[in-house]
Formats: sequence, structure tokens, C-alpha cells
Amino acid sequence: MRAIWYDRTGPAREVLELGERPTPQPGQGQALIRVRASGVNPSDAGMRAGPAPMAYPRITPNSDGAGVVEAVGPGVAQSWVGKRVWFYNGQRNGRAFGSAAEYIELDVDLLGELPDDVSFAQGATLGIPCMTAHRSLFLAGPVQGRTVLVTGGAGAVGHYAVQLAAWAGATVIATVSSEDKAQRAREGGAHHVIDYRREDVAARVRELTGGQGVHHVVEVDFGGNLAATLASVRMNGSIAYYATKGAREPVFAAGAAMGLNLQINSVYLPVSPHEARRRAQADITRWIATGERILAVAGRFPLEDCAGAHELVESGGKVGTVVVEP
Repeated sequence: MRAIWYDRTGPAREVLELGERPTPQPGQGQALIRVRASGVNPSDAGMRAGPAPMAYPRITPNSDGAGVVEAVGPGVAQSWVGKRVWFYNGQRNGRAFGSAAEYIELDVDLLGELPDDVSFAQGATLGIPCMTAHRSLFLAGPVQGRTVLVTGGAGAVGHYAVQLAAWAGATVIATVSSEDKAQRAREGGAHHVIDYRREDVAARVRELTGGQGVHHVVEVDFGGNLAATLASVRMNGSIAYYATKGAREPVFAAGAAMGLNLQINSVYLPVSPHEARRRAQADITRWIATGERILAVAGRFPLEDCAGAHELVESGGKVGTVVVEP
């Protein structure tokens, strides 16, 4: 089969290679998937770029994707064969060879069924972004009838969090950085949008919630948004953050947070509890089947130009997920 790989970290066009690798065979509990679309996450590009050392001598990048099950291994029902599926963690958790290839073998535990009216490219946008959004949204409990703040509500994870929160019956407040992104958040179901570059986020949240604050926050930058986020949460509220680029080791008023009895949670999908990931897969599969969803593809590249896909991700400003199509 044709596949992309790298044997050293560095710029995409310098280290990514296209060549032939043996087609894998499904093992115990696994399915063999003909990859039709491979999703590129910022973490995929980041691992390839370095400076962290190589986790394996050779890596095929990209963790997410969508395709068709062509064969199954021992212990897997034959009914999987022929199914359209979306998947995640293709190059995570002890796996060196991801989805930038014509085939991938994965535990069926990592697969979800893809409805016929969802394209493979759209299916490849789910994976880590949507699974992370689900975990961050529901980690502290149900959100129906509650008010949720999603920071970065137009980003890959944030936009899924907005959509899932609205689907689950929450009132959604989203922060964005431009009018274009505000429109994207509204289209995803946000009831209120705050431009954090022009408005005082905490003051606006208090205004929108009658001075009470939100029940839960899905946070894109815990360290960078810390002051505003803590001032936006109500008594006995909760925060789940999946990134903290603004400050890797933030300092905050622990006593004030304790006084509010806040629940503060970090989210890292690959090691999240198995039952939480299974619930996320089931909910996402059910949600996308409703037809009321926006699965944004930011760019489509052939396997030969996987480097171009990685470069687009690294350039920033994309709307949605970049995909590679073997």
C-alpha cells in the first residue's frame, strides 16, 4: 500500500516521505479500514515538527480518519465488513502508523459508524476534535437546562462543543475573535457570542446570566483566559480545559476557586476513561445522524501532498479540519 512516513522530525516538506509499505492485517479485535480521508490535527503536525524526540523510529502521521471496513480479525463480527466508519487515535496510544496511508488496522473500539449522507472528508473531521469537545462538555455532568461558556467557539474543538451543547439542550455562550467567527459560532447553535477582543468577557457573561455566571466552561486556553474564566463561573460551577497555551503553568487564586467550590478538570483524550470515550463515540454517531450538524472541511489534499496539508494546519486561521485523501 502507499503510505506517508517520517524517520526524523522537521519541516513537512523535508521529512515526509511517500512510498510503499506492507498492507497491514487485522489482529484480534481489529478491523482493516480502507482509508478514504485522513484528518490532520495540530498535534499531528506538532509531533512531526519536533522538537520532542521521535516516539518510534518511523511514524506514519495523522490520528483521525474515515473509510470502509474491508476485513476483520478474530473476535470481530463479520457484520463490520463493508461498513462506512469514522475513527480516532490512529497514531496514538502505542501506535506508530496512523491514517496517512491507504489502509489502517485498528481496534473496533476506535470506530464509529458513518451515516451515508456524511462524506468521508466530513467524517475525518470528527475524531480527536469532536471527541475532545464531548469529553470537555460532559465531564462534569449533564448540561441540559444549564448555561455553558465555550471559549474559542469557532475553533475545531470549540465549534463542536458549541454544537453538542446546543444539541444537548444547554444555553450556549461562545467567545470569538472576529465577526466571521461570531457568525460561525451562531450557525453552530450559540445563543450569545462575545468578541473577546472588544468586550469584557466576564462582565458580558454576568450580564447575560443575570449576575449568576455560567454552570460550566469548555476552555481552550486555561492559562491565557484564567482571570476571565474564573470570573465567569457561578458557585458550584465547573471548568474543563483541553489546552493552556497562554500560560503552561498558570498561577491563580486557589482560595477564591475553593470558595466557589469550583470543579476544575483537565482533558487529554488519549488517556481519558474508556467508558467516557465509548459514550462520546455513541453520542457523536447519534448526533451526526440527525443531520443537524456542521462538519467543516478546511482543505483537501491528495496523499502525495500530505506536506501541504500539514503546512495549512501550521499556518493557522483555517476553519475546520484539513484532510488528506489517499
